[in-house]
Parts: sequence; C-alpha cells; structure tokens
Amino acid sequence: MKKNKDILIIGFALFSMFFGAGNLIFPPFIGVTSGNDWLVSFLGFIIADVGIILLSINAVARAGSFQNVVEKAGKKFGLYLEIIMMLCLGPILVIPRTAATTFEMSIMPITSSLNSAVFSILFFGLTLILTIRPTKVMDIIGKFLTPVLLLALVLLIGKGILSPIGELSNNNNEGLFVNGITQGYQTMDALGIGGVTALIITSFVNKGYKDKKENISMTLKSALIAGIGLILVYGGLAYLGATVSTIYDASISQTELLVNITNHLLGKNGILLLGIIVAFACLTTAIGLTSVTAKYFEDVSNKKLKYSHIVTFICVFSAIASNLGVDRIIAIAGPILTVIYPVSILLVVMSTFSKYFIKPAVFKGAAYATLLISLLNVADSLGFTIEFIHHLPLNSLGFNWVIPAIIGGLLGKLLVKENNMNEKSQDKLSA
Repeated sequence: MKKNKDILIIGFALFSMFFGAGNLIFPPFIGVTSGNDWLVSFLGFIIADVGIILLSINAVARAGSFQNVVEKAGKKFGLYLEIIMMLCLGPILVIPRTAATTFEMSIMPITSSLNSAVFSILFFGLTLILTIRPTKVMDIIGKFLTPVLLLALVLLIGKGILSPIGELSNNNNEGLFVNGITQGYQTMDALGIGGVTALIITSFVNKGYKDKKENISMTLKSALIAGIGLILVYGGLAYLGATVSTIYDASISQTELLVNITNHLLGKNGILLLGIIVAFACLTTAIGLTSVTAKYFEDVSNKKLKYSHIVTFICVFSAIASNLGVDRIIAIAGPILTVIYPVSILLVVMSTFSKYFIKPAVFKGAAYATLLISLLNVADSLGFTIEFIHHLPLNSLGFNWVIPAIIGGLLGKLLVKENNMNEKSQDKLSA
C-alpha cells in the first residue's frame, strides 16, 4: 500500500511539474484550428509531448543521467546539446514565457494600468528572492495551488463538455497531424527531463527505496500516471478549442483564445480565478526552472560560476526577454526546437533500444545526419529554398529526418566494419 501511495504522490507531483501555465494555451489552439478533426491534431500533440516525456524518462532512468544518453553521439556533442537545451529551458525561451503568459492571461484581462516592463521587473524580482533564498513558499504553492488549478480545470472542461460554446467546424485543412506535433514540440516539456528524472529517483531514494531496479520501475509507473493525467487534461482543453472553431480561427493569439473560452463558460469571475491560478502556476514554474538551470551551470562549470550569480543573470535576462510577448517567444522557439528536438528524440529512442545499437559510430552517424536535415529544415523555413528535403519520406508528417538518420547510422556501422577489417588485414601482414 505504501509503495502504491508513494508512486501516486510522485506521479501527481510529476504531472504538476510538466503542466505549467504555458501548457494551457497549446491544446485549445490545436482544437480551434482543427474543428471536428481535433483528434487528429491532438494525436500528434500527445506523441510530441507526452510520448517524448515517457520515452525520455525511461531512457534517462535506465541510463542514470541525460548526459549518459546524449553523449553516445560523442561527449562534446552531448555536452553542447545539453547546454543548448538548458539555455532554452532557462533564460532564452521557457522562463521568459512564464512571465509573458502571466501578463497576457492574468494582468491584461483584468487591468491595463500595469505595463509589461513594470510587471516583468516585479515578477522576476520575486523569482530572484525566492530562488536565491529558498523558503516554504515553494512548498505552499506546490501543495495547495496545484490542486486548485486542477479543480479549476475540471470545472472549466466539465462546463465546456456539458454546455458546448458552439458547433465544431468542418475542417478541410491538411497537415493537422503535423500541426499537432509542432504544438507538442512548443511545450518544451522534455527539455529539462534529465533534472526532472533525477529528482524523481532521488525522491524515491529518500523514501527508502534503495534498490536500483525497484527505483526505476517506480519512476516509470509514476511517469505513466503523470502521462495519463496530461492526456486527459490536454484532451479536454483541445475539445474546448474545437467548440469555438466556428467563432475563432488561427489568427487569434493562443492566450487570448483561452481567456475568451473561460469568459464564455464562467464569466468575469472565471477570468479572475484563471488569472490568479495562472500567475501562481507560472511563478512556481519560473522559480523551479531558474533553480534547476542555475544548479546545472554551476555543476557543469565545476562551481566556477556561482549559483547566486547565475540566478541573478537568468532573472535579469528573462525580465527583458519576456517583454517580447508569448507569440513572439514561441516564434523564436520554433527554429531552435526544429534543430535540437529531432536529435534529442533520436538519441532517446536509440538509447531505449540500445541493445540493437551497440557501436558509438551508429549513434554518431544517425545523430549528425539528423542534425544536418534539421538545420536544412530551418534554413528552408527562413526562405532559403531547399527543394529536396520536401521530397524526403515522411516529410508530410514532420519526420523527414528519420530516413537520413537510418542511413547515417548504417554508414557509421559500415565504417566501423571497414576499419575493423583494415586493422585485421594489417595485423596479418605484420604477422
């Protein structure tokens, strides 16, 4: 009984860590752009978000750390990839987005007397205070506000299912599955998977579970609970978006869409409640990510960079970057994620099935081929027409890097065999 209770508690905690306020805005948007075909986009979203989370936790838990996963493509390659991911998790994208989301969803619908610059200073000033000198505030927010957030979501989704706002539009758009995958990427939930998995395992160890196999098993069960919770909530939010697909279209901003849906369903009181919950959820996320990112760079620099200095830099930089707004931050995130996510996914999948990919050269060949195609995809999206990438298999699904990755891995394997044969030939000649 105790073990099941501990798995359930950690599972709910893991759900809360992944379900930040930013995650609220993506599912309704895929619903409004998909209409009656919202399940197609939703499937792509779940694969790119929850699927990657579960695969990543499994790979990291079994490997011991995320660095042990990515360094199979080379130590320097793995280190640089992890550093870029942590920068995205930290001051470049995710942390600034917490403040921008709070401002657009909590402040703007209630008052126009506070501008984004002043708000960002207040938001990250509080983040700085609570991160440099940890207090019980984090525990209070995590223990009490997360259940309130979930209750509010149940109320919102339940009302939307029982009393739909409108009809689901007939959608003839192509690429809905790919759009769902793209939105799933944008959650960036898997960026901090190494630190999150380490935290889960440490939590179980502190609860007295010392056996490695048992710890891994409990970690995976907790991840599954979190995954199921995410799927249910995301599904409900996507359906709410689909119910207003005849009212709004893709031109509406993602934050404005959720605010309007809440207003339709719960009125002004609902907007106020959503604003308070989003504000605290975002603040919790900002504090947690700032701490995790600062600790990572302190460790990777062998404490040459001080934790307090990194925290201060992250807060100052994020305060400036957050004024770009949610939509612009998401637009900036797109090209970066297009480069790093496919490589990360590839290494996670290969690590999961590592008994079939023993040679490091296979990892390196596949990783570098994936990186090349990802860079070409970004270049093409920025206006440098690269025609052949559109003719690669699985391009319409957003996975045009898969076949090149397989080819790269096979080339790596062949090079290893050729080198081994050359070495044997030289050994025979010298003998």
